[in-house]
Amino acid sequence: MATKSPDSSHEQPPLSYRKSVEIKATHDQFFVWREFLWGGIAGAFGEGMMHPVDTLKTRLQSQIIMNATQRQKSIPQMLRTVWVGDGLKGFYRGIAPGVTGSLATGATYFGFIESTKKWIEESHPSLAGHWAHFIAGAVGDTLGSFVYVPCEVIKQRMQIQGTSSSWSSFILRNSVPVKPRGDMYGYYTGMFQAGCSIWKEQGPKGLYAGYWSTLARDVPFAGLMVVFYEALKDLTDQGKKKFPQYGVNSSIEGLVLGGLAGGLSAYLTTPLDVVKTRLQVQGSTIKYKGWLDAVRQIWRKEGPEGFFRGSVPRVMWYLPASALTFMAVEFLRDNFREKGNNNNNVVSNLSIERKTSSTSVHEG
Repeated sequence: MATKSPDSSHEQPPLSYRKSVEIKATHDQFFVWREFLWGGIAGAFGEGMMHPVDTLKTRLQSQIIMNATQRQKSIPQMLRTVWVGDGLKGFYRGIAPGVTGSLATGATYFGFIESTKKWIEESHPSLAGHWAHFIAGAVGDTLGSFVYVPCEVIKQRMQIQGTSSSWSSFILRNSVPVKPRGDMYGYYTGMFQAGCSIWKEQGPKGLYAGYWSTLARDVPFAGLMVVFYEALKDLTDQGKKKFPQYGVNSSIEGLVLGGLAGGLSAYLTTPLDVVKTRLQVQGSTIKYKGWLDAVRQIWRKEGPEGFFRGSVPRVMWYLPASALTFMAVEFLRDNFREKGNNNNNVVSNLSIERKTSSTSVHEG
């Protein structure tokens, strides 16, 4: 017959239980790192797929700076200009810094969304819901901006230059002075050469040109996208309860809802994107003293239409890019969540078996 020790009321939890708790904690930490990894991969994938559309948007938004004319080109005209002047290569100029910046932002964005949402909802219940979603998205995007902004500056300058031949003809045609610390920058052969050139000529200020305007655009965009995505997911979940026969898997759901959330957020923040782009690529024809000066000049010279220049390609870029990004993240989450659940079941079964065998020994 088993004997009980006098300190049985203060017995330590079974070893199997302690091990299962440790494994669960390790699994949760690994899950957070997976969010960083999958977010980075998904962000880079979305940027790589949609970079030509982003190039078109950048060219449309910056053309008044490059040409100093009120006659702005339409989307079909700009498409033809890039194709005739640079060919297919022109649409992919700046893709390396673009993918690098999106990888960093995607990693921090998705890596911090879940953990930040949970922390806000637990520590500040009054902010639970849409506010928690908005703050989580804004925090994740802000942290990625330290890498994203320099990459964005390099990417956009390479995009408006096109190929070396078209840039040379532009310089000659417009008699633009190209010199160190001058109004216009020389031709960039690649991402690292561009970064070193900007650092040498303008210092950190050049690489972080338009930093605050980028945050002014991206913080609202990132927050709104999470709010819209979560709100659409809530509506979808309610629909699934009413019509369970029409349910779809989370990857397709992420594709549709992510696209809608990204497209709507992109359109609403287009004015902020125009100001940011102008500040980052300003050249010899137009100079801005700062964010407010850029807003005033755009309003005075172009009116409300100027703030929504490039809105169509911006939405065309973000709608599929966000759709692909959220689809990829949901797909990866689902697959690894299933594996994680299987591991947890193994731990649970192991704990039950050990507890049963331990009880049998005592009873014996």
